[in-house]
Amino acid sequence: MLFTPYTVRDLTLRNRLWVSPMCQYSAVDGVPQEWHHTHLVQFASGGAGLVMAEAAAVSPDGRISPEDAGIWNDAQRDAWAPITAAIRARGSVAGVQLAHAGRKASTYSPFAGGHGTVPAEDGGWQTVAPSPVAYEGYATPVELDLADIDRVAADFGAAAARAVAAGFEVLEVHAAHGYLLHQFLSPLSNLRTDEYGGSLENRARLLLRVIDAVRAAAPAAPLFVRFSGTDAAEGGWDVDETAVVARWAAEHGADFFDISSGGLVAHQSITPAPGYQVELAAQVRREAGVAVNAVGMLDTAAIAEQVLQDGAADAVMSGREWLRDPHFALRASVELGVELDYWPVQYLRARRRR
Repeated sequence: MLFTPYTVRDLTLRNRLWVSPMCQYSAVDGVPQEWHHTHLVQFASGGAGLVMAEAAAVSPDGRISPEDAGIWNDAQRDAWAPITAAIRARGSVAGVQLAHAGRKASTYSPFAGGHGTVPAEDGGWQTVAPSPVAYEGYATPVELDLADIDRVAADFGAAAARAVAAGFEVLEVHAAHGYLLHQFLSPLSNLRTDEYGGSLENRARLLLRVIDAVRAAAPAAPLFVRFSGTDAAEGGWDVDETAVVARWAAEHGADFFDISSGGLVAHQSITPAPGYQVELAAQVRREAGVAVNAVGMLDTAAIAEQVLQDGAADAVMSGREWLRDPHFALRASVELGVELDYWPVQYLRARRRR
């Protein structure tokens, strides 16, 4: 099943082994660099069905770090274009994750030498959130007012239009890992008493507005939403709420759901292991009646194939295994005894038989 095609809207992906979005913290003023080209295109050469580019901020204050990629201006759009063209030329599909980091913005990148919030004098900025509640160890954000919320929804729509113009064929709205849209969804970070807080319907209101804005800007593009299936913390967002909101999101035009977990609070209780998030994806698929992919240490062909055989998900995304082996799909096809017709001809001499 891993090497059977998958169709979403009018787009057919050549297989169901996909590349997760992975931040590289290597952009300059939000503009992707040569590193991004090499990093992403190698996965297409390696047989990926979908190459999802990293979180691209929809506004400058939405970056996780000063080195994050963006899609809020035309210079960034134009820099992404040759990357998407190269991915497409190698038979894969280019996607991009549209994101706003909210209270987890303006932080040092993993290899910048600092920790926590970057101060203004070092290039940082004031962060925003649904409520003025800080992530542990980070600066306190400013609460978004209603005009700010309108701007966030509009920024996602404008970013979607630029992404399509840049050649991305799949768009993903990032509502996971403790970033802004997830912050609105979770009662641990959303303490509002207006129409954007309190009930599940209210906490999901901004996400649904964002989906509406993205769908209006890109009516034909397959639209994914990434959720954290659970906060893994007492009193937090959980998989039952994820399934309900996924169903609402589908009614607003979302096509596919990328189910991860955690990231909202530092005191989460998660023990990673191969396949540890698969049941979250399976439950959302089952209860919401939507298409999903699974993630989380799905690092071998056998494990990835089993997820599909069990009916837990419609596709599999991996991250770190693609970093270890950019030709993961080609290797997996040999391990599963599947003959592919999209091995690069330059590499055929290296193809082993099972």
